[in-house]
Order: sequence, then C-alpha cells, then structure tokens
Amino acid sequence: MKHLTGLLLLIGTALGAQAQHDHHMPAKKDTVPAKDTSMHAGHDMHKGHDMHEGHDMSNMTSAYSLNLPMNRNGSGTSWLPDNSPMYMYMAQKGKTSFMFHGNIFLRYTSTDFTAKGSRGAAKLDAPNWFMGMMNHRVGKKGLLNATVMLSFDKPVMGGAGYPLLFQSGETWEGKALVDRQHPHDLFAALSVGYTYAINKDMDVYAYLGYPGEPTISAPAFMHRVSAMNNPDAPLGHHWQDATHITFGVGTLGFRYKQLKAEFSSFTGREPDENRYDFDKPLFDSYAYRLSYNPSKQWALQFSQAFVHSPETLEPEENITRTTASAIHTALLRKPGSFVASTAVWGLNNKSDGHKEHSFLAESNLQLQKNAIYGRYEFVEKSTHELQLEDELGEAKFSVHAFTLGYAHTLATIWKTNLAVGAQGTVNVQDKALYGIYGKNPLSAQVYLRISPALHR
Repeated sequence: MKHLTGLLLLIGTALGAQAQHDHHMPAKKDTVPAKDTSMHAGHDMHKGHDMHEGHDMSNMTSAYSLNLPMNRNGSGTSWLPDNSPMYMYMAQKGKTSFMFHGNIFLRYTSTDFTAKGSRGAAKLDAPNWFMGMMNHRVGKKGLLNATVMLSFDKPVMGGAGYPLLFQSGETWEGKALVDRQHPHDLFAALSVGYTYAINKDMDVYAYLGYPGEPTISAPAFMHRVSAMNNPDAPLGHHWQDATHITFGVGTLGFRYKQLKAEFSSFTGREPDENRYDFDKPLFDSYAYRLSYNPSKQWALQFSQAFVHSPETLEPEENITRTTASAIHTALLRKPGSFVASTAVWGLNNKSDGHKEHSFLAESNLQLQKNAIYGRYEFVEKSTHELQLEDELGEAKFSVHAFTLGYAHTLATIWKTNLAVGAQGTVNVQDKALYGIYGKNPLSAQVYLRISPALHR
C-alpha cells in the first residue's frame, strides 16, 4: 500500500500540472495533407478526431510526416487508422508542438475468484504510463520528433508485476514469471526521429530509440484505442508486441502515399530485471514491416522480426516472430462515440523447432461517457512457458480467454477523465491443465481510470 499511496500523490500532481497547460486545437475530418489540419496524438498515444476552429494547426501533423494527420501515429513508427480519436493534452509554440498522454488504472484484481485452481492471485495495484512528445518543423520539408515515455509499474507493483492467469514472459529474481505480467521499465521510450518530405506523396525518415520500438507488429496494446479501457496486457504479448520497449533501435523508412516500408536493426534481448537502468545496446536483430492504410477507417500491417537471444534464461535460443494485423475505427454520429477494433496474429518460430501461434481480437464501443469492450485471445503455451515440465513433461497447450467489460466516465476535471470500470474473463484451457488451474477459471477486476479527456 505504501507504494500505491506514493504513486497516487505523484501522478495526481503530474496530471494536474499537465492538464493546466492543455490547449484546444482545431482540425478537419479529412486526413491527408498537413494543410488540411488533421490531427493525431503522436507516437504511442490514444487519439481523437474532433477539433475546434480558431488556431493555426500547420504544425500539428504526424510525428513522421508533414503530409499525414496526427491521428495515424501509433507506437514507435506504426500506423493507426486516420479515424482514431485522440485523448491528450496539447500545446503549440511557433514551429513546435507538444503533446502529453497517460493512463492510470487504480484497480483490484482476482485472477481465480472461484478458487478452482492453485495459481490464482488477488492484488490491489495500478498499471500506469505517461508520455510526452515534441514535433518541430525544420525548414519547409523537415520534421524533428522527440518522445519520452515513463512507467512507474515497478515501484507500484514490485518486480513480479501483476497477476494475470496464463501469462508468461521475462523474469524476476532469476526465475521465469508465470501467471503474472512483468512491470515495464521506468524509461519505456526515449527516441528521436527525423523525416524529410520529398513531396506530398513521399517521405523518408530515420528513428533512433534507447529504448524504442522496432518495426514489428501493430501498435503496442496500451496505445490501441480498441484496448484503451482494458488494464490487462494480452496473453499473446510476447508473440505480438513485446518489443515495444527495446534498448537500442535504429529504423529507416519510406512512405509512398498510403503504403509504408520500414527496416529496423535492434537489440534482441528483452529488458532485464532492473527496471531503472539502461541495458546494453547490441543491435544483433532485425525486422521489417509493410503498412497500408486503404482508407480513413483501416490500418493494415505485415511484419517479421529475427530476434537474437531474447530470453535471459535461454541465451542460445533465437526466435523468428511473424505478425499481421488489421485495425478498424468507425466514428459514430455523436462526438466522442466510435467503434475501434483490432485483430492481431503472431507466430513465434523458435530455433529449436517449436512453433507457437497466437491470435487476438478486441473491440471497444465508446458511446461518449459509456463504453462496452471485449477481447478474445488464443495462444499456444508450452509446459516450459507455464513452468509445468516436471508435472506434465514436454507438451504444448491451447489457451483461450474471453473478456467482457464496461466503463463509465464519472467526471471530467481539468480536461482529465475519471472513469470507473469492471471486467470479467473466462479462461478456457486444455483438459490436461485442469488439475493445476481448475476447469475454466474466472478472473475479475474493478478499477478507477485516470486519463486525458478526448481532444476536441
């Protein structure tokens, strides 16, 4: 509780200070050139579409293109649909624009509240992250971006992270984390990028992150509007988007109209247990991604990463990770109402010959102050991933998770939303796991969410 209390004081002060610097900005609905004054939340932010008239929006563009709307930016250099709504604080001075976003879930979780198995846990915690971004125009065709993202997961919930049934990945005190989601590093992103506009249809850009995000998969889960009301990381996180915090990333990219090709060199090893340090950059892995936005509603991508020695406990094992995703966002008639949906497939092909698939489908129906959201996941987990080799030998199991939730915005204070929510999850696993987890264990949580209001 002392960790949680300390964080509450810290984030309350931070959000209050940021909110008082918030400025309204204008926008149009169409999406392509910067002079159309479309907007986006910049690298890694939940986004928005409605904006007021009356301010110069010539500098408010994508973080990596003067000719694309801000709404398109996802995490790293990834794309979201142009319809994506923006939840952020914004300010502008001359040729420089500033954006701030964050998310805090103060919650209570029970991962097996019917006590069917032996691996359930309950905890009061607060998953959180905060992000600031600067865009600065350089001449007529240049754009400089700088981004910082912080997470206070470690001081709030400890090195073992938070309970999440069937989750696996990373370590604590030299042992693999199982049925828990690891905390994120204090410095989740420190990156710079420069883009040169050849013309309105073509950009070339470079991106450096320490840490940063290579060109693999869809935008990371905490930056997808379809997942904005769900505090939990996906069970397929380490099959899909776990590279969003990588200590050492260099990316080169080229855009032609609505098509983008990118290549990254990056450090394959996942962050170590010290969540406050900067791990050694190795640049021993590489990835490529092709992205295509056929309309304002859609963002599609295919990517592949060749990851060298990602796991501390298995230094000789390499992984080829292949992903594909589709994100769709439809704006509804009333401001602040939309449907955002995401589908992601990820495959880990390990150097020892093991292949494990994952699939996620999630959707968020936001009706101004009320939201109904859901997530379905399928992931293949080995006995090694679940630390069950002694009990069950070498095998691979299918795990399904069905989550349904509801959130309601109680109030908006200083352009900051206070929302309450609740969600439940039904876990469906192979019968061989019943003796450990019980038959179809049920998880539930209630939360108070603190985040910037929709930018209008």
